[in-house]
Amino acid sequence: MASASLTLSLLFSALLLTTTTTTTSALGINYGQIANNLPHPESVVPVAKSMGITRIKLYDADPKVLKAFANTGVEFVVGLGNEYLSDVTDPKKALSWVKSNVQCYLPATKISYIAVGNEVLTSNDSSSLSPHLLPAMENIHSALISLNLHRQVTVTTPHSLAVLDVSYPPSAALFRRDIAKQLSCILDFHCKVGSPFLINAYPYFAYKADPKRVPLDFVLFEGSGIVDSGSGLHYDNMFYAQIDAVNSAVEKMGYAGKVKLQISETGWPSKGDGDEPGATPENACRYNGNLLKLLNQNKGTPMRPEMNFNVYVFALFNENKKPGPTSERNFGLLKPDGTPVYNLGFNLTGLGSGGSSSGGGGGGGGGSSSDGTMPSVSLPGGNPPNGYLSIDDGERLGVGVLSILCMIIIALQI
Repeated sequence: MASASLTLSLLFSALLLTTTTTTTSALGINYGQIANNLPHPESVVPVAKSMGITRIKLYDADPKVLKAFANTGVEFVVGLGNEYLSDVTDPKKALSWVKSNVQCYLPATKISYIAVGNEVLTSNDSSSLSPHLLPAMENIHSALISLNLHRQVTVTTPHSLAVLDVSYPPSAALFRRDIAKQLSCILDFHCKVGSPFLINAYPYFAYKADPKRVPLDFVLFEGSGIVDSGSGLHYDNMFYAQIDAVNSAVEKMGYAGKVKLQISETGWPSKGDGDEPGATPENACRYNGNLLKLLNQNKGTPMRPEMNFNVYVFALFNENKKPGPTSERNFGLLKPDGTPVYNLGFNLTGLGSGGSSSGGGGGGGGGSSSDGTMPSVSLPGGNPPNGYLSIDDGERLGVGVLSILCMIIIALQI
């Protein structure tokens, strides 16, 4: 067991240390802060270093985090919350946001991406938020151009798998017709600015939806798999089937080879309610451990064997203030005291003396723009950014992913 843990630790460190200039897939971590018991970001720095973390994705642009990680070389994705989308459709406010949340931390802190919103097109507020998404992305990009930052910082937005309508077999996947036009415009934007198309992929929720018929081994990268009846390709895990379903849908929109796909979230909870089967430390360790091994093989997916993509594991810490079922608060690799939830073999450095974070909201520290508009990231305590709250399983799965679930069940029974 000790040998296996050491192997996982070495794999994790090797993947996290991969830079964007190499040809291998790279692994990062999501650093959410919907909690009232997390350590101060200054105390997180040595922990992150001991884990080999060089890529971090935030759901805001927390000044405490960005300042703490200055001059560390860690590459950041910062987030502009859903609640700010309508504001930054005003170009002046978009410029103010970039100045206050990105420019002021450069070059000491390496910010490479701005994630505008989170799962906007499939959120509960999609009808009111979706019209603002692309204009917000365009204005943030224009602000970067005006500040001559567009060559080092690019703009993107994460999507849930609920953007898919048909998803099985992966070769037959299609985006939902009601949002296809919006997705086409967003893909055009990605082509124009050279930014990646982000997807949040969670095989866990497919297993949770029907644990009696979806083999646990298949979602934990340990099954014999299924064959795509359309392409003849073999899939030995659901994660790759989900990714190639998105690849296929993107291709059918006319963007094959034009847009890079990255996985902005994936993970497995270590604890759940009575109706959340599979949410255990053992399964979380198997999922994330096998994910590391898979990425280390650098083989790409069956449909895109040459594909090299970044994957951001969800999440660094358990977050005790996230609403929803128990699983939502237990996706972290670490407990708030910096100790591992389960053993992936990290040789962790203890937390420093920075004290507890004074947050408790959506990961934001204090601070506001100099002109008094657009608070830089923080919200009043207990009000996390929209789009980073719990999302019910039906929304995470969507009609498309339920179709892949049903067809996988049929295929595995044949």
